[in-house]
Amino acid sequence: MNNTIPYKIYLEEHEMPRQWYNVRADMKKKPEPLLNPATLQPMTEDELSQVFCRELARQELDETTAYIDIPEEIRDFYRMYRPAPLVRAYCLEKKLQTPAHIYYKFEGNNTSGSHKLNSAIAQAYYAKKQGLKGVTTETGAGQWGTALSMACSYFDLDCQVYMVKCSYEQKPFRREVMRTYGAQVTPSPSMKTAIGRKINEEFPGTTGSLGCAISEAVEAAAAQDGYRYVLGSVLAQVLLHQSVIGLETKVALDKYGVKADIIIGCAGGGSNLGGLISPFVGEMLRGEADYQIIAVEPASCPSLTRGKYAYDFCDTGKVCPLQKMYTLGSSFIPSASHAGGLRYHGMSAIVSELYDQGLLEARSVEQTAIFEAAQNFARIEGILPAPESSHAIRVAIDEALRCKETGEEKNIVFGLTGTGYFDMYAYQSYNDGQMGDYIPTDAEIAESLAKLPKL
Repeated sequence: MNNTIPYKIYLEEHEMPRQWYNVRADMKKKPEPLLNPATLQPMTEDELSQVFCRELARQELDETTAYIDIPEEIRDFYRMYRPAPLVRAYCLEKKLQTPAHIYYKFEGNNTSGSHKLNSAIAQAYYAKKQGLKGVTTETGAGQWGTALSMACSYFDLDCQVYMVKCSYEQKPFRREVMRTYGAQVTPSPSMKTAIGRKINEEFPGTTGSLGCAISEAVEAAAAQDGYRYVLGSVLAQVLLHQSVIGLETKVALDKYGVKADIIIGCAGGGSNLGGLISPFVGEMLRGEADYQIIAVEPASCPSLTRGKYAYDFCDTGKVCPLQKMYTLGSSFIPSASHAGGLRYHGMSAIVSELYDQGLLEARSVEQTAIFEAAQNFARIEGILPAPESSHAIRVAIDEALRCKETGEEKNIVFGLTGTGYFDMYAYQSYNDGQMGDYIPTDAEIAESLAKLPKL
């Protein structure tokens, strides 16, 4: 055991990033532009500003500025829980008897319990600065809704959350945390919006999806003066804000002379993964270093491993811009048996383009394997991980065991995106032996992909 590296690598306050990193600036082949669903032309700043805050629209379209200053008001908020620790998983290494060194960036050390707060506070700040009354949003497993409710409370903004119905029912305590911070939480699809009513009519008894909830939240924002819509993943602006994860991780590794060999992140819409890997991918794009980067997604919603790289609507109601991404089709609704987040039908345009260029690989894993890894991690490392994070834990363990077989002493880094203390319904299902694995058939995916827009 190398005792020269502490269990937890803490950075000093002055080592916390002062700028976000925009990986698109170093990409020679950029992601394709967002398209206006009415004209099929690239979205302009004015058009995006009808949906998003003006400054967020600028960030969304900025492909050339490598570093963007973090406003001091946001850095003041970050100081409540950042810099976040990079933890050496000595106990897990010992249990696995692996020569690999395992590190995880822990993003659960705030009240929201996840990395989502990094972007929530930024988006709430820009909404307040613009003089808005409030914002609307969607949430899947509830981490984003919780984070945004906290951020809106901090800036005295109204917060309206459309929560995927199955999560709304499975996670009542996550819902109540949002309400405690003043948010109005509605199960989606609902009967409050025209799109919600249409989806309920088309899919009777549906348990919902992020695509459904996005459609409702966008409609709700458009119907209210002084409101804008905000999104917790997928968009370039969100990956920009989440780059603080990767920037801090790199500084912490550099502090002790550690070079990562494998970097692993869970992948749903791409916010955590993109934020973690951006600075490392930047080095790869500039020819300064090389890494093995692994995106891990649920087998029940496998957009990278089984989806198609094509333009698709970002929402089920088809009112949002079209984005070129790896997608299962905007009408794809994950099985209700899926117990975690990562329920989005598509993937970030940035992550999709990096994947298409071969700069990262993707794996899908079944949820029983995920919860087995989560349970082992909790028992060994003392943290109850979120189901989403456990996708990365599963593959990190797999890679560490592979090192045990080969004798390679690799440095494995993964993102522990949050804690699982509001996910006890899922843990109960696993512990009671009632959890199963659902993998969509080729026919189900083909049926959804057949509905992709014809461009």
